[in-house]
Amino acid sequence: MRDWNILEEVWQVIQERAEHPSAGSYVSSVLTHRKGIDKSLEKVGEEAVEFILAAKNQVPERTVSEAADLLFHLLVALQASGTDVGDVLDELAARRK
Repeated sequence: MRDWNILEEVWQVIQERAEHPSAGSYVSSVLTHRKGIDKSLEKVGEEAVEFILAAKNQVPERTVSEAADLLFHLLVALQASGTDVGDVLDELAARRK
């Protein structure tokens, strides 16, 4: 099984950037954008479309890349909305029963 800890590591970095914005940080630039949460939501939409197209066109390398982008931007959007990823994981666990 693959190491799922990378998602936790990415989440921790996103939280760090939210708490301590840095001028050179992409995450900070999205979270502090003048559009507010709309910027992160736009990125989720953009990456979702790119993922769908890659998967539909059966381009494995692109599908993997776009899936990673989508997961990343979903985590950023969760942070922007004040939603803890732990709550999402709890919801997934509850649905498993």
